[in-house]
Amino acid sequence: MPSVSRFMTVHPVTIDRASTLAVARKLMQAHDIRHLPVTGDGHLVGIVSERDLQLLASTVDPEATRVDQAMTSNPFIVTGDTALDEITEIMADQKYSSVIVMGRDGVEGIFTAVDACRALTTILRRDAA
Repeated sequence: MPSVSRFMTVHPVTIDRASTLAVARKLMQAHDIRHLPVTGDGHLVGIVSERDLQLLASTVDPEATRVDQAMTSNPFIVTGDTALDEITEIMADQKYSSVIVMGRDGVEGIFTAVDACRALTTILRRDAA
């Protein structure tokens, strides 16, 4: 079984917990992404998704609201050598749309539902050959 490191997005864009939701939205748009690992003092403290921003859009001022007020604390974390089937099973069971991949130096990658679809395509094509 391949490990998540084979299919994850390496060195994902991150955001500091003190940044605003407006900055988070701009980063997501600029990089065409839907998830941002949130850091504080150089450590992972959470994750914020495009959906989180949408849910708060009508109730808060995105220019004045900090990311740490919208983020999910304690995101699903794995290491790069975690088996892909283990991760995708947990993602499906828990309805997680992303997993943060941690290493010795902090955030090494992110594995999202889109990455899972790409992994599935690769595996299916390999098995069909």
